[in-house]
Amino acid sequence: KDAPPPTKKMSDGGNATTSAAATDQSSSSNNDSLTSKDYYFDSYSHHGIHEEMLKDQVRTRTYQLAILNNRHLFEGKIILDVGCGTGILSMFAVQAGAAHVYGVDCSGIIESAKKIVKDNGMEDKITLIKGKIEEIDLPVKEVDIIVSEWMGYFLLYESMLNTVLHARDKWLKPGGIIFPDKAVMYISAFEDEQMKYERIDFWDNVYGFNMSALKEAALKEPIVDIVDPKSIVTSADHILNIDLNTCTEKDLSFSSTFRIQAERSDYVHAFVAYFECAFTNIHKPLGFSTSPQSKYTHWKQTIFYLSEPLTVCEGEEITGRIACKPNVGNVRDLDIELDVKFDGSRSKVDKHLEYRLR
Repeated sequence: KDAPPPTKKMSDGGNATTSAAATDQSSSSNNDSLTSKDYYFDSYSHHGIHEEMLKDQVRTRTYQLAILNNRHLFEGKIILDVGCGTGILSMFAVQAGAAHVYGVDCSGIIESAKKIVKDNGMEDKITLIKGKIEEIDLPVKEVDIIVSEWMGYFLLYESMLNTVLHARDKWLKPGGIIFPDKAVMYISAFEDEQMKYERIDFWDNVYGFNMSALKEAALKEPIVDIVDPKSIVTSADHILNIDLNTCTEKDLSFSSTFRIQAERSDYVHAFVAYFECAFTNIHKPLGFSTSPQSKYTHWKQTIFYLSEPLTVCEGEEITGRIACKPNVGNVRDLDIELDVKFDGSRSKVDKHLEYRLR
């Protein structure tokens, strides 16, 4: 993947044959039959999305280092690039000595990727296939390595990981490697009075009118934005661990308890979720974090506002449960539930909250 859709996440697909021409294995070209899920792929056709992802140096540079510093894994091997986008990961793989790379992507960006591959003299090494991984065929029975930038906002938004798991089960040979292969998601809490007012409480009085009917809808939609590390009030707790070598699609619908402790006396207006990804099956493990304390990435962080702030004192604990599953109407959206319990000296809360990331 190379860049997220306008306000969400992105992908960079690719595939291979023995010629420079991209193969189109899409099942239909009738726009009248498109659903909301199909427009996800169309959003990745625009170059701006890929520009944003490519300019994310944390993302792109980590993949580049993980691939190029491990030539011993790539030399002479067959690679599958799931969601290849502009083909950047496919080209890294060729630089690392791959015998051939098959890049698969369902969006129109693959036509530009074909030209990019040819312009860089790699058309004999990279075959691009347009289509959905679940529907296409590869000209090989198995691959040695799968590379993919599948992560979305809140790690799982857009459900692209399901596609990677499908490719793993169908084509990855025994002992094969997935790049990256591990991911962990965390939750913490922070003070955000000013932004909560601008984003949520704003609806209480709009030019003198009561528009609070929209406040509930605003509260239910998580916000993807940068969180100032100085605003973090509590410790963090991990809520999801993913091992791409062994996890299944069922593991991506999860429920996890958490316990976080106030590190100073302050107010808590929202929870924040972020993730880390790692390449562990390489000579020297490598990874990156999307935490507020880390360098900027296009994934930013995911914010869940509370209707009323918590008044916390240093050392007090907030406990709860967070659950996540794909939305029934559009599986690329996420339904997220938060149960929050706090029994502090200055405020008490026992609340169930529901959100939808779309």
